[in-house]
Amino acid sequence: MSQRLIKSLFIVSDIIAALFSWALFFYFRKVYVEKAPFETSDQFYLGIIIIPLFWFILYFVLGTYNDIRRMYFMKIISLSIRSFLLGTLVIFFLVILDDEIVNYNSYYTLLGASFFIHLSITLIPRLILTNYLVKQIHRGKTGFRTLLIGGSSNAVDVLKEITSLPKGTGNDFIGFVNLNGIDKDLESELPYLGHVNDLESVLDEHNVEEVIIALDSTEHERLRQLISRIQGRDIKIKIIPDMFDLLSGSVKMTNIFGAILIEVNDEIMPFWQFVVKRLMDLALSTLAILTLIPVYITLAILVKTSSKGPVFFLQERIGKYGKPFKIIKFRTMYQDAEKSGPQLSSSNDLRITNIGRFMRKVRLDEIPQFWNVIRGEMSLVGPRPERRFFIDKIAEKEPQFLQLTKVKPGITSWGQVKFGYAENVEEMIMRMKYDLLYLKNMSIAIDLKIMLYTVIIVLKGSGK
Repeated sequence: MSQRLIKSLFIVSDIIAALFSWALFFYFRKVYVEKAPFETSDQFYLGIIIIPLFWFILYFVLGTYNDIRRMYFMKIISLSIRSFLLGTLVIFFLVILDDEIVNYNSYYTLLGASFFIHLSITLIPRLILTNYLVKQIHRGKTGFRTLLIGGSSNAVDVLKEITSLPKGTGNDFIGFVNLNGIDKDLESELPYLGHVNDLESVLDEHNVEEVIIALDSTEHERLRQLISRIQGRDIKIKIIPDMFDLLSGSVKMTNIFGAILIEVNDEIMPFWQFVVKRLMDLALSTLAILTLIPVYITLAILVKTSSKGPVFFLQERIGKYGKPFKIIKFRTMYQDAEKSGPQLSSSNDLRITNIGRFMRKVRLDEIPQFWNVIRGEMSLVGPRPERRFFIDKIAEKEPQFLQLTKVKPGITSWGQVKFGYAENVEEMIMRMKYDLLYLKNMSIAIDLKIMLYTVIIVLKGSGK
C-alpha cells in the first residue's frame, strides 16, 4: 500500500471519527448533563462541519501525517494523546465554556467526556491502521530503499544482524558502496553499486531512502565527511555505535526487535514550527508584494533606463535537497557580466551598475524573491542559495556545507546579516559558519530576530 493511500486512510478515518465524536458528545451533553431531550440544532450541524476540520488542521500541524510509513504504536499513541489534550482544551474554551450549567462540576464532566469520547473513537482506527503498517514491515512486504556504505567485515556483520532478525526492520537493501576493499561475503549477498566517491550519483539513481554506514563511530573524520555528504538530502542515516555510545546513552531505541544502530538526529525543529514558518512566509510575502508595488515599478524603471538588458535577472540556484530552481532578482550588473564563466562580485566590481550598487547596499535587488517564497522554492529566512559551481568548490574544502540544503534557502540569513555578500570561496566558507549555527538552532523566534536585523540593515543602508 502506497504512502499516499495510507495517509488518505488516516485522514478519512480521523475526520469520520471526529464527526461521530462530536455527535456522541452533543448527545451526552443534552441528555446526561442538561437533562433535556436530544434535539439537533444549528450548533449541532455547525459543529458537524467545523469540528472535524479543526481536528484535521490540528493533527496536520502537530505532524501526525508526516512520514506516515514510519509510524509505530508508541509514536501514534504519543501523538494522539498530545493532540487530544490540546484539541479538547481548545474546544472546551471556545465552545463549551459558554454553556448554561447547574454547577461548575458540570464543566469537569463535559471536559472529561469530550476527551474520552474523542480518544476512544479516534484512537482505535489509528491503532488498527498502524498495526497494518507495522505488520507489512515485519513481513517484508514494504520497506525503505536502503544503501549500505562499507565493504569490510563490519558491513557483513550489520547486514547479517538486520536480515537475521525475527521481524523485518523495514530495510529493503538495494546494494552497497565500498570505501576501500570489498568483503567477498558481502558481494555475494548484495549488488555492488560503486565506490563511495560516486555516492551522490548512486543516491540519486537508486532513490535511496535510508543509508547505513558500516564504520565504527570512532572513525570521526571519515564519518563526518560521509554524513555531511548525505545530510543535505531527505535520507535517514544510521551508524554503528561503539561501547562509549552505548554507555553514554547516544543510542535511542524505538523498536526492541531492531539492530543496534544510532540514527543521526536530523530533526531541525518541530514539524508544527515548519508549518508556522510556511504560513508566515506566505502571509508576509504576499503583504510585501502588495505593499511594495510602487517600489517595484520605480526600481524597474531605474534598472531599465540605467543600462541595456532585462529588468529581472534569473539564475539557477540549488534549493532544498539539492533541487535546482530559478531565483528572481532585479538586475544589478551590465548584460553578459558572466560571459567568461561564473564569478562572485566584489565591493569594487566594475560589472555592477550605479543603481545596482545602491540596490545591493539596501538589499532591494532581493525583493522579487518574495515570488520565489510564494512558489515554495525559498523561505523568508534560510541559508542563501548558491550555484552548483560554487557549492562544488566549497564542498571540496568543507563537505558540511551540503547540510545547508536540508532546508529551504532564504531571502535573508544569519550569514547574510552577520557577513553580507561573499567575494570568494574562503569568504563563503566563513559565512557558512553562521548559517550552520542557524541550522542547529532554527526556531520561529530566531527567524523573527533575523528579519528584524535585516530590516535595520535595509533602513541604515549598511549592507555589504
